[in-house]
Amino acid sequence: MTGKVEEALSYEQARDELIEVVRRLEAGGTSLEESLALWERGEELAKVCRRWLEGARARLDAALAEEEEDGDGDGQGERTASGG
Repeated sequence: MTGKVEEALSYEQARDELIEVVRRLEAGGTSLEESLALWERGEELAKVCRRWLEGARARLDAALAEEEEDGDGDGQGERTASGG
């Protein structure tokens, strides 16, 4: 299952299914073929989650960059970055 189906999954759906895949793999009792299929599905789901997280990071970075360009002048980002 690849392509459009993965694109339609929300982060939460992909994460929850990935948790279930890991649980089944850790529980054992599956054939080699089933284990390989679960592993492959887990890899696909991990990629979906990674894409969602990378997209969220890009949105946050863009928002922060926009805030800096607006020149709030409060210097909060600098204080936070320096830990003080």
